[in-house]
Amino acid sequence: MPRRVVLAWVALLIAAPAVAAEPKLRAGAAAIDVTPERFPVVVNCGFAEASAAAAQDRLHARALVLDDGTTRLAVVVVDNCMMPREFLDRAKALIAAETGIPADRQLISATHTHTAPAVMGCLGSDPDPAYGAFLERQLVQAVREAVANLAPAEAGWAVADAGHLTHNRQWVLRSDKVRADPFGDLTVRSNMHPGYLHPDFVGPSGPTDPWLTLLSVRHADGRPLAVLANFSMHYFGTAPVSADYFGRFCGTLERRVGGGRKGFVAMLSQGTSGDLMWMDFGKPQPKQTMEDYADALADVGEKALKAVRYRPDVSLAMAETTLTLGRRVPAPERLAWARKVVAGLNGKKPTTQPEIYAREAVFLHDEPKRELKLQAVRVGDLGIAAIPNEVFAITGLKIKAQSPLAGTFAVELANGSEGYIPPAEQHPLGGYTTWPARSAALEVGAEAKITDAVLGLLEKVAGKKRKPLPDPAADPYAKHVLAAKPVAYWRLGELSGATAADLAGKNPGAVEPGVVWGLDGPVPRRFDGPAAANRAAHFAGGRVTATFLPLGERYSVEVWFWNGFPADARDWTGTLFTLTVAEQAEDGLALGGKKGSAGALAIPMGETRPAGRTPAPFRAWAHAVLVRDGGRVRAYLNGREEVDAELPATGKPDGILIGGRPDERFGFEGRLAEVAVYDRPLTGAEVAARHAAVGER
Repeated sequence: MPRRVVLAWVALLIAAPAVAAEPKLRAGAAAIDVTPERFPVVVNCGFAEASAAAAQDRLHARALVLDDGTTRLAVVVVDNCMMPREFLDRAKALIAAETGIPADRQLISATHTHTAPAVMGCLGSDPDPAYGAFLERQLVQAVREAVANLAPAEAGWAVADAGHLTHNRQWVLRSDKVRADPFGDLTVRSNMHPGYLHPDFVGPSGPTDPWLTLLSVRHADGRPLAVLANFSMHYFGTAPVSADYFGRFCGTLERRVGGGRKGFVAMLSQGTSGDLMWMDFGKPQPKQTMEDYADALADVGEKALKAVRYRPDVSLAMAETTLTLGRRVPAPERLAWARKVVAGLNGKKPTTQPEIYAREAVFLHDEPKRELKLQAVRVGDLGIAAIPNEVFAITGLKIKAQSPLAGTFAVELANGSEGYIPPAEQHPLGGYTTWPARSAALEVGAEAKITDAVLGLLEKVAGKKRKPLPDPAADPYAKHVLAAKPVAYWRLGELSGATAADLAGKNPGAVEPGVVWGLDGPVPRRFDGPAAANRAAHFAGGRVTATFLPLGERYSVEVWFWNGFPADARDWTGTLFTLTVAEQAEDGLALGGKKGSAGALAIPMGETRPAGRTPAPFRAWAHAVLVRDGGRVRAYLNGREEVDAELPATGKPDGILIGGRPDERFGFEGRLAEVAVYDRPLTGAEVAARHAAVGER
């Protein structure tokens, strides 16, 4: 595993001015063994229930208690897959009675190791009948010991780029490879774990959240006390019972940073990893062990911690709210089917996907709503958001980009477990994270409501409003395009919504279902925070439509595209865009392929091209431009002229269909970004300069 570490920024914790007296931080930490005492134990987090007869390594509940003289709070990270709200509410009540820390000042989360004893029912699994009571007692003990260890302390935090250690595992299937869901319907356009270099898949359906954030606390004399880390990577995969890479990371950091001294506690909380994994499915399968992986992440953390600056006058704040959301309950026909399937089990555990989702349908019908507990914590100028869901990376990016605090990370599966919350635009793609079950049941709009509520809590603990999303026109590449005076310019870099903004005019694009946001764009990512990134949209059956003032017979259109169809798809053609005249597509031109439309630019969606033509890259960004100058049409690929033809104009374009043609069964499949329309022909030199402009950052 390459150990590439890019330190992003290190922040000094700043005391909030609202505190009446200067805060003096005290902190205590403890790690309590929560490995089951008796075997076998039930293990969940698979489709069917499993069991384990031994422990591969030790499980822990790690607690950090902070006190600024006004506020005392506890953060606990548990080596478990998921813990239900009801279980944690009981544990918090016991902790409050034992330590005096109110329940609403306690944040308890699961690491999401998939190989721990079950304390919650999930899909085909039920809770282990004995483990929950044992774990409850150990959680109380962890916080009790952390309180007993309170001592004068100082703190600081850092953020580092660990993007080489997390990748998006949710990939979009080709439109000719749609799969069936557990109910027998062909709805699966996006699914987890596609397999390495699998030809049926186009590419990831979302971005990654690459930041490793570390809150570091040390004693007043400089001795390490605790590190609370946060990273967005689902799990590595180990035999049960095991803490997975979370435990190895903590142990490695404790040896390297704490020198193995008793009392120093390293904690790794789960970030927004609902669609993330360590495997890069766009590359060949690597040879890597869980130990290699955890140590590589520890390398990043250890280097970042060396640059942290500490201070003792750190103030604390914490806020909590509840949010009631509906579940996607089964329609009467599906409920009748589900009850029949469950009755046929005769009390046995479900094992097949139809049996499992039938049982889940009955559960959802019986409990159509859930109340979620959401939290925000402020430690100086560092924010922590706590969400009881499996959260997609794009949601973490939204929270980090808009948080009013200098730095923020989100802890998922905190204070409960209410299932996956894919953004609304991901639902039309289907797949496991949308199949109605306790693990993925909440209403389609849940992600937006949760994100807004969490940002509201961060505003409350920060005492100031959330930041706006970065101005897309401020990006250096956008400035380059805008300087050329386009009449319309859609960057397609949104993080949500059904509208694509026009940066050059007043021509917003309407986004159809089948377009998802937030993918890495053509401009290479630089490391200056979660808000600073070039984004693109992935087109998986949807398109973006817009109208503008009619053009004449001299115009240009440019676009960046990322083609996800492999070489064996050479008979497929994807239209990057189609200009329309009174809502009718023009006739005639394809870039380096079959004759298409003079007002549309299409590419063969495989790697093969006519002799002498530049191949369109596979799973890589390319720049295409269509130029009309009266009856002459030119097309460029990556700054090189590919087509020069005489084709008469058929009208004055007044609209655009990005990602397809009206008469196509399937449109372009892959990513599109930076679509600009000009009311003049671009010169070859301008086209070459635009292609080269991505290197300016």
